[in-house]
Amino acid sequence: MGTEARITPFWRGAVVALTVLGVLLAMNQVFFWNMFGLSLLSNSYLYLVMACFLPVVFIVNPVRKAPLAEKIEATHSDDGDTASGHRGAAVRWYDIALMLVSATVCLYFAFNGAEIKNFGWEYMAPAPATVAAFALWAVVLEVLRRTGGLVVTLIALVFSVYPLFAEYLPIGVLQGVTYDLPTLAQVHAMGAESILGLPIQTAATILVGFLIFGVALQHTGGADFFHNLAMSVFGRYRGGAAKVAVASSAAMGMMSGSAVSNVLTTGPMTIPAMKRSGFSATYAGGIEATASSGGSITPPIMGTAAFLMVSFVGVPYTEILVAAIIPAVLYFVGIFLQVDGYAARKGLRGVPVAQLPRATAALVAGWPSVVALVLLTSLLFVMNSETQVPYYVIAFLLAVAVVSRKQRFGLSEFTDFLVDSGKTLSNIIGIIAGVGLIVGGLTATGVSLSLARELVALVGDNVVLILIAGALTCFILGMGMTISAAYVFLAIVMVPAVVDMGVNPLAAHLFVIYWASVSYITPPVGLAAFAAAGLAKAPAMATSFAAMRLGAVKYIVPFGFALNPALVAQDDPGKIIFAFVLSIVGVYALASAIEGWVVGFDRPMRALFRITAGAGGFLLFLPTTLSVVAGLLLVAGSVGLTFLSKPGIPVPGTQAADSAEGPATDSTQSVSAVH
Repeated sequence: MGTEARITPFWRGAVVALTVLGVLLAMNQVFFWNMFGLSLLSNSYLYLVMACFLPVVFIVNPVRKAPLAEKIEATHSDDGDTASGHRGAAVRWYDIALMLVSATVCLYFAFNGAEIKNFGWEYMAPAPATVAAFALWAVVLEVLRRTGGLVVTLIALVFSVYPLFAEYLPIGVLQGVTYDLPTLAQVHAMGAESILGLPIQTAATILVGFLIFGVALQHTGGADFFHNLAMSVFGRYRGGAAKVAVASSAAMGMMSGSAVSNVLTTGPMTIPAMKRSGFSATYAGGIEATASSGGSITPPIMGTAAFLMVSFVGVPYTEILVAAIIPAVLYFVGIFLQVDGYAARKGLRGVPVAQLPRATAALVAGWPSVVALVLLTSLLFVMNSETQVPYYVIAFLLAVAVVSRKQRFGLSEFTDFLVDSGKTLSNIIGIIAGVGLIVGGLTATGVSLSLARELVALVGDNVVLILIAGALTCFILGMGMTISAAYVFLAIVMVPAVVDMGVNPLAAHLFVIYWASVSYITPPVGLAAFAAAGLAKAPAMATSFAAMRLGAVKYIVPFGFALNPALVAQDDPGKIIFAFVLSIVGVYALASAIEGWVVGFDRPMRALFRITAGAGGFLLFLPTTLSVVAGLLLVAGSVGLTFLSKPGIPVPGTQAADSAEGPATDSTQSVSAVH
């Protein structure tokens, strides 16, 4: 039974009603409407938002989630929900009980918001408030389990009870202030550093509008537009099907911010197309997984963690948007170059032009999506309030969809849009409320600051060592947490230490986001790669390794911008341009080395030249003059000597190499020029 079967018309109406109420609350706060004289304290507002969206979690998420294999299978069935991937029985009595408890407790705290602030209920609360605090603590943990999974819930549980015994731990750096159980429950439920901390404050103000914008873009034809546009631009060139997959998956990931959801949404279209054009099943799955995992780092929308940066770094979202542009460009350029090199080695053609949509027609049909993205980006730079911007663009998209003759967008479609918005918002707010418990436990004990100091003392003045340690920590946490959950934890524990060693704050926070997201394509977890492997009918681990190879730039670029802030636009314009040009050369060298093919010169690279080109590409990300000169010499030497050597262009259909990846389907295909 799929999610749609779980959400009967009655519960569908409940989701719509709660979503509309929650969004109106957010808009009342963001636009300062003060509807019905409703001027809310910040804590009361946050409780009311949770009162609207936490019950939705228990409607749309069953007690047990479907295994990943079932989610993949659901994408091929009529009753499968590709957006959420849940399967479960109808809403049960315990779901209803949890809904009522979560709503009642949050409403109780909301109506007592002033008393909580004025009388310090965080430390001295009346008995009913203490009981309600325990109830909210338990409900939030269950919400986190249903939305984020068991691993992150266990982590949140451990850190939330950690202040009970912090004083008695034998490890000095972990020792902190100890609380009794009732006080700890009050701190978690009514304090400003735990459930109601920075993550939920950001989610309830900034994220609501941007998440709904992503849903609106999908429901008003954005997904089809980006796919058709990518087909018209890239489809005719060699490896065109894969390049289309990269572009369309990046656009979809930008809207949804979820790597696995993106794979399950776009993969059923892109992976078969890649396989038909000659890409092996393993490589096709790797391309889809790698491109999908890049959506959360791609401006202008990006993922949840990017918006959380607004509060942690204390800068406008526009500054984060600008900082993320160069790394995202490098990431996708690297994938494109590797795909082109693979297609050249395999002799893969593009799609015949007659079978492709025309770019002009795609742009004309999808003009609302183009205008919406341009409008969103320009308003972010023009308006003083970034929290209001997405609502204007959402209104534009919905208005155009309603009056458009080409698109049917009536009451049923609008209801679907609201239901999907409710699912998206409830899941994100549920995860972030649960992650707040981790923040609360570390902050209450005072350990978050001491951990950063001890980390700096441990590695001395070696910034590279702390970055490597941070990368491994991000990767490990990313295996058990969502990107936003891992980011929140590390933004408190690790980022301060990195910043103390001279790394630019924006670069440090982006470093965490990048490395937390690599777990989606890296063995042994690689959820996005495993999902793509299921769709491609390819071995899961082999697909994960293929995705890891294709996404190699994602492992290297974070070290580059952590050591060279010009790569995140934190320097003079001249230095930014210079660093960008060098990094493009570096990505070109890395892609050529990894794929074993010099794109542009159409020459296979020998093993020695691949090693030197890779080393030179890495050096070009570093800011020192010596590294730049050495990198350029290594890259130029490797590429030049490869060009001067015997061409040895493989004849299509006779390649013996890469047999494990599968041969091209058409032995008569020829190697076309790079376009």
